[in-house]
This record gives sequence, structure tokens and C-alpha cells, in this order.
Amino acid sequence: MSEMWIQPTGGPLGADVHGVDLCQPVDDAVFHKIVAAWSEHLVLRFGGQRIDDTTLMKFSARFGELDRVPIASADVDSAHSDVAPEAVAWVNVISSIKKEGKAVGGLGSYELVWHTDMSYNPLPPRASLLYALEVPPEGGNTGFLNMYTAYETLPGDLKRAIEGRSCIHDASKNSAGELRQGFQRTLDVRQTPGAVHPLVRLHPLSRRKALFLGRRPGAYIHGLPVEESEALLDALWAHTTQERFAWYQKWRVGDLVMWDNRCVMHRRDAFDESLRRLMHRTQIVGEPVLAG
Repeated sequence: MSEMWIQPTGGPLGADVHGVDLCQPVDDAVFHKIVAAWSEHLVLRFGGQRIDDTTLMKFSARFGELDRVPIASADVDSAHSDVAPEAVAWVNVISSIKKEGKAVGGLGSYELVWHTDMSYNPLPPRASLLYALEVPPEGGNTGFLNMYTAYETLPGDLKRAIEGRSCIHDASKNSAGELRQGFQRTLDVRQTPGAVHPLVRLHPLSRRKALFLGRRPGAYIHGLPVEESEALLDALWAHTTQERFAWYQKWRVGDLVMWDNRCVMHRRDAFDESLRRLMHRTQIVGEPVLAG
């Protein structure tokens, strides 16, 4: 293994990790440098990797206990995903590929809105790691938002308006708007199923405050009339999704990208549904969301 070095993207977050081959053992000294770089840059990219699911799981587990895969949408047939049986519970397939007319993974080829992974759970995952096995020649890029900076640059009136407030995070639909198995559509946002989290989250390690919005559809701010909740959420999202807080990853086969789900949101560009895109994702079990 050559000497590891970090190359920031030059954007508001993100950095490349060079000199690390994840097929080889990563010693503790190098791992501690990776953790420090991750804390500083929030998103890390390891390019040119050639790893299997076992290696992906082993590396991911160094950051904490692996989380189980989320509930799939109704049209996904994971039996044809080619994930090894011992990895099925821990490796989530993100794919546009179909076999025998059934999707072998989730989230297809369409746009995914800005979101935090599985924030509808009481303990949302701390981190997500996404590994590219097949990518289309164009489209399917992933954008990331720095939610520390989004909070720190909020106008004073918005900061005051959300102080001490909590928000429902919708469990019924995924980030493509598909209804998950076992859920029904909800018309009244006050009845949205899902966890309730503070709008301002304190990171347990950095002790910095971040906006914690989850995703826009189905959200509701507790204790407010629906109209006031909608207006406040619209203002927060208009601020947060400015390009000055974003960096985009253009995928190449062999890219492994990891992000801190506690202080980063992400989205995906749509791409031609006839093209193949195949990703394997692991996630790290979360901890209680601390109010900021």
C-alpha cells in the first residue's frame, strides 16, 4: 500500500482518499487518518476499488455496527440481486437492472430528491457507504449538501423560528416517492407515519449543529398549524438546497463513497432507464438524535 493522502474536492464538502487499497488490510494508523478526514470533509471517495460484498461489509463495520437493509418498495425482487446469502441482510442493492421483468434492486433510474437516509427511523444510520459496480456513461450523479453550513448561514429569523422545534420524517415513501411495502398514502401531514426528530441536530462527535430535515414530502413541524409548518419548511428547504452548499459526485466503476448521514443530505440525478446502474450500499447503525 502506498502512503495515504487526502485531496479535498474544493467544494463545500468532500475529499478523495488516495493510496488505500481496500482489498488489503487497512492498519489502525491509516484508519485513524481516514476517520479524521471523514470528520473534516463529511464525504470521502475511495476511487479505483475492486471489492466484494464481504470486503465492503468488513470495512464498513470498522465504523460501527452494520444496519439492516431498509424496507423495499413493492416492485423489488431481491431474490435475483446476486448478493451473497450471508450479505443479504446488510448489503442493499441500488439498481436500475431488471431480471424476468422484476427489479433486482431499489430506486430505479429516476431522480431521487434531497434526503437523509432512513431518517424516518428513531435511530437513523450514522453513515452510508455506496460502492459502484456498474454506472451509466452519463446521468445518475449524486449530490451532497453540507448541513453544518446550511444551519450556520440561516437568516436569524429562521434560526429563531426553528429553535426547539421537531419534525416528522415520513416512513411511508422512499426518496423516489415510491410507497413502501405495508404503508398507505397519507393526505394529512399531521398523520404522517415516521420518527419525530429535532430540526437542529447536535453532532455527537464534532459538537457542531446541523439542520436535520430528512426529506421534504410528508414532513410536518410539530405544534404548528399546517399552513405555518408548510411555509417554514419551504423557507428552510429553499435556503438549504442552494448550490453553494453542494458538491456532486460523478460515478466511475470502483468508486466507494461514504458520507456522514448526521450532517449530510444527498440526492441523485435521473438517467436513461435503458442504461444499467448497479450499486451496493451498507449503513452504520445510528444513535439517538441529539437536539442542537
